[in-house]
Amino acid sequence: MLPLVEGGKGISVSNGESSGAWAATGAVGTFSGVNADSYGEDGALIPQLYYGRTRRERHEELVAYAIAGGIQQAQVAHERGNGEGRIHMNVLWEMAAAERVLHGVLEGAKDLIHGVTCGAGMPYKIAEICTRYGVHYYPIVSSARAFRALWKRAYHKFCDWLGGVVYEDPWLAGGHNGLSNSEDPLKPEPPYPRVRELRAMMVDIGLSKTPIFMAGGLWYLREWIDWIENPELGPIAFQFGTRPLVTQESPISDVWKRKLLTLGEGDVYLNRFSPTGFYSSAVRNGFLNELQERSARQLAYSVEAVGDHVAAFRVGARNRVVYLTPHDRKSAERWVAAGYSEALRSPDSTLIFVTPQKAYEIRADQINCMGCLSACQFSNWAQNETGSTGKKADPRSFCIQKTLQAIRHSDDVEQQLMFAGHNAYRFNSDPFYANGYVPTVRKLVERLQTGD
Repeated sequence: MLPLVEGGKGISVSNGESSGAWAATGAVGTFSGVNADSYGEDGALIPQLYYGRTRRERHEELVAYAIAGGIQQAQVAHERGNGEGRIHMNVLWEMAAAERVLHGVLEGAKDLIHGVTCGAGMPYKIAEICTRYGVHYYPIVSSARAFRALWKRAYHKFCDWLGGVVYEDPWLAGGHNGLSNSEDPLKPEPPYPRVRELRAMMVDIGLSKTPIFMAGGLWYLREWIDWIENPELGPIAFQFGTRPLVTQESPISDVWKRKLLTLGEGDVYLNRFSPTGFYSSAVRNGFLNELQERSARQLAYSVEAVGDHVAAFRVGARNRVVYLTPHDRKSAERWVAAGYSEALRSPDSTLIFVTPQKAYEIRADQINCMGCLSACQFSNWAQNETGSTGKKADPRSFCIQKTLQAIRHSDDVEQQLMFAGHNAYRFNSDPFYANGYVPTVRKLVERLQTGD
């Protein structure tokens, strides 16, 4: 196969059409197994609507959608690939019922999927599950330390089906990023020393010939020429996540594609608003601006007069008294006068001031939670016996399922979350995309092989 890989993007942003097109070129196509789209017998999209009265009931509906969609997208990818290349499925370990979805899709799409890539967490069990179905697994990591932990705990038992290791640059990749608490989000580290360390660790445990997929921050392959046939790095493949968004087979809207072609440097923002708790990279727009402004209207409070918190302030429908500092009470009164009259409590004993309309939207989204994550900070859903994280729901975050479904299936690119890698601004200066040109996947793969 060509050592070129389509990066998987969640909520049907990479699907059977795009991944099949990649495979047809002799490369690796990756469709998303995260709540993939399903179609009826007439070929029409089946809306993912939820009728369950409880979160757990809606969670079961969501799992059923995910399995059905994953199987259908694998079938589409297989047909479009014409027996060429390879088809991978991408899943997030922190997504709802990840193990159940994997079992369901791999059982229902036997012999159609060649590999599973998996990140967003520590996917210990991915090795055992994939081995059971004779499918290679490709963990996504951002450090040698993370892979060492996975290897020691589980992967050493299933090394025959380890197809490769995806190193994803945590400062440059789009979507959710693997920054650890010991790494500074404002101080990017170059990938070469980190990948070299990963390879050294892999050599020590007998994985010198297992390929590493470099992901995050890729644009022109000529910029990575020193990585190719480099004895320090060993076998290397290159995974592109952002560039495949602007192709004819990419299922995102034309409005989204045109937006990407106009971005400037710095328009992609590394933030920590995601309900997963992970850092993520997305395009600055009205959606992210509102989240920034919402968090900026935030004040610490206490339920009793303690220390500097002596200024009484009434919140909620019951007008319960909390205590702010005198200075903060002036800020609160100013925000209330400006229309941000609803004060919502966060898990960190702070108040978030929003308009009544936004407060209603936040509460409605929390109530309508369908349990799309294994644990959600926004709604406090957790995939456990209690169905709760045990913490207060966090109004500083958002319903990720709702917004990602909305941007994928509409033209709204201003008020929805738009994931992208930090090199997305290069669409604007790359002559390949001059005059709004949108290539086919085949044309893109041919272009990549030239170094551009």
